[in-house]
Amino acid sequence: MKRRNAIVVLAWFALGAPRVAVAQRARNPYRVGTLTAAWAANHPSVEGLRAGLAALGMIEGRDVVFEHRYVGGRLEELPVAAASLVANRVDLLFTESESATQAAAKATTSLPIVFANVGDPVALGLVRMLSHPGGNVTGVSNVATDLAPKRLEMLIALAPGIRRVWAIYDPGGGSDVLRAAQRVRKAALSFDIEFLDRPVRTPKDLRAVLAAIRAGDGLLDFPTGGTTLDISAQMLEAATRAKAITMFSSAFWLEHGALAAYGTDQRAVGYQAARLVAKILAGSRPRDVPVEGANRVELAINLKVARAIGISIRQTALLRADRVIE
Repeated sequence: MKRRNAIVVLAWFALGAPRVAVAQRARNPYRVGTLTAAWAANHPSVEGLRAGLAALGMIEGRDVVFEHRYVGGRLEELPVAAASLVANRVDLLFTESESATQAAAKATTSLPIVFANVGDPVALGLVRMLSHPGGNVTGVSNVATDLAPKRLEMLIALAPGIRRVWAIYDPGGGSDVLRAAQRVRKAALSFDIEFLDRPVRTPKDLRAVLAAIRAGDGLLDFPTGGTTLDISAQMLEAATRAKAITMFSSAFWLEHGALAAYGTDQRAVGYQAARLVAKILAGSRPRDVPVEGANRVELAINLKVARAIGISIRQTALLRADRVIE
């Protein structure tokens, strides 16, 4: 790890961000490479990282600059993108999702890597243990695997009359997805519903499944490390046409017509990870920086959508919500 700004970055924690602006002006900025499977550089977790570093006093362009690599859902391109960032000698890699983090970990065993939105980093072999990662990788987990069965429970609580629930996912989207689907299948046995487990691998598979959705069906969204199938967007479009009941993993989708979401806020996870990034740039080793779970998990409900599809949300369910769109 380069030491050129270590003393000054440490001062951010000792003195507070507002007092170090002048001291940083003459220094070369740190170079942080971001690696995502997104369709643009402004993935919510990356935007959260930028905001979090700014809140710590690290001004973009002066104290830190970013090099972005994103692959538009083409997971097979992640290794090349990761190698490009390593070759460009960035000071740290910030990755979003399981697939991007695995690609980065294969590209380097020495460059620090801070991840966001990885469900189970121990099971994936990215870290040895959460409290002491033991290598060059640490970050913030979105606990997606653990939240998956809870998402089914929340869906049924919002619409107690639901009788059929679809789980639609790309098995190539990462092992976090497969583990989440396995847990949801097990949880579904506790409810009086018809549970339709539908892995899809091609656009044709996806179209066939979406065509079978009917009014009153429930649909579960699975967060993935990236897939060209774009399941979430197409599932939402089909649900809107059919007046189906949707439960997503991110509140982002409520602004586009989803009924509800239960999960972590991707931007908030990136913001949380910024503190780990700053700590490592200050000289801490990733192996000694514990993996954190996401601080913020929220239930969000869109009452406009509820009215549009003709369902009434019970007051008890609304009281459990962290955010309600009227």
